[in-house]
Amino acid sequence: MTKPKILIIADDKNICKELEFYLRQDGCRVVSAHDGKTGLELFRSKKPNIVILDLMLPETDGRQVLQAIRKESEVPVIMLTAPDACEDKVTGLGQGVGDYVAKPFDPREVSARVKDRLRKQKSETEDASEVLVVGNIVLDCKKHEVTCEGEKVALTPKEFQLLEYMIKNKNMVLSREQILREVWEYDYIGETRTIDMHINKLRHKLNSSDTWTIKTVYGKGYKFEVYR
Repeated sequence: MTKPKILIIADDKNICKELEFYLRQDGCRVVSAHDGKTGLELFRSKKPNIVILDLMLPETDGRQVLQAIRKESEVPVIMLTAPDACEDKVTGLGQGVGDYVAKPFDPREVSARVKDRLRKQKSETEDASEVLVVGNIVLDCKKHEVTCEGEKVALTPKEFQLLEYMIKNKNMVLSREQILREVWEYDYIGETRTIDMHINKLRHKLNSSDTWTIKTVYGKGYKFEVYR
């Protein structure tokens, strides 16, 4: 099972270290940024499941970071605030902040809230994505079955995972390193030919239609492109 990814954006390095410790104990992958600019760069490259965002940041503050995130994603955000930040809470609620934690706080409380949010997220995702349909492809995630033009297609477990991952991230350029990390669950080690082999097998087994194709983006990776 893929470990959930948590992004912490906070300028206090001690807060980051404490949160990282407890979140990793709970089985999460964690990355931290100490300013808004770096935080947004990590948000776009890592695509976290949850963001823990400090309101008070140098230069680009938490409000600006939240606005930028909301232009691109509905990812759950837990905001770290001052004890009396009532106005900021009201503003944040209007921008989809799901939870608040006032400083000073026990990092175990934040970790518990992250776990609760991940449980809800998992349940919502499972309910919404049991069956994925793109053009002539029907992917049943619970049964691990694929049909193309009404005919069952025999895929290996890894081919199925790869297809599911690409469909869930349709129209996005996915690097080979990213696919290795998310589907094979290990970091880039200089060898990505296995990705190319699995992509070729999917292309061979599935009949692309006028609604989708698995596109090679030269120098970048692959994209499951949906036309309509």
